[in-house]
Amino acid sequence: MFELPPLPFEKSALEPHMSERTLSFHYDKHHAGYVKKLNNALEGDKRLDWKLEEVIHDAAKNDDIDVFRNAAQIWNHTFFWNSLSADGGGGASGKLAEAIEKDFGSMDAFREAFADAATGEFGSGWAWLVLDNGKLRAMSTTDAGTPISRGLHPLLCCDVWEHAYYLDYQNDRGKFVETFLDHLVNWEFANANFENQGEGNQIGARTYNENQEAFAKSGKVEGAAEEARKSLDD
Repeated sequence: MFELPPLPFEKSALEPHMSERTLSFHYDKHHAGYVKKLNNALEGDKRLDWKLEEVIHDAAKNDDIDVFRNAAQIWNHTFFWNSLSADGGGGASGKLAEAIEKDFGSMDAFREAFADAATGEFGSGWAWLVLDNGKLRAMSTTDAGTPISRGLHPLLCCDVWEHAYYLDYQNDRGKFVETFLDHLVNWEFANANFENQGEGNQIGARTYNENQEAFAKSGKVEGAAEEARKSLDD
């Protein structure tokens, strides 16, 4: 069975840019709900023992819409949490900064392209920085769409479903995206994905989570994870 991964930070850690209230609804209800629905959809299915990425690829190939939507949303949300940091924002550094300069022209041009992808997505979806055949680009996906089912390699993402920002920003998606870029985007995570050439299978996320293991085991997020597990039964 699939389990809800713990958040890499406390729910209050991103305030005032993202409220604890937003994270409680988003993580404990939405993310946890996708885990519950996927486990229900795969009850008695051998895919319950597969890696999540394998389930996503299989469901996409076989047009298994219900399984794809829930599996992809679990993956996307986990990637999104790791794309956030209380010490985030600003610009990239090192080789990723050089690649952004090369492929977008400047950090400002990247910000504009990413914001356009995020605000230009009609309805629910995601904004991504991806590697596409070795070149960086900003893109959006609709609903549960995920770059890994398209052979692309994500470096970071921003959730632009309304539940990601409505309690804090109401209908001002643009302000939420601006805040994400100014204060929340986790360039350390993006750099880890870039150095691994964005394998598209969460190598960067797993490396990042290993670095967070001591924090997770400290009990600071254990209560949140337990609450989320209980919500699966709601």
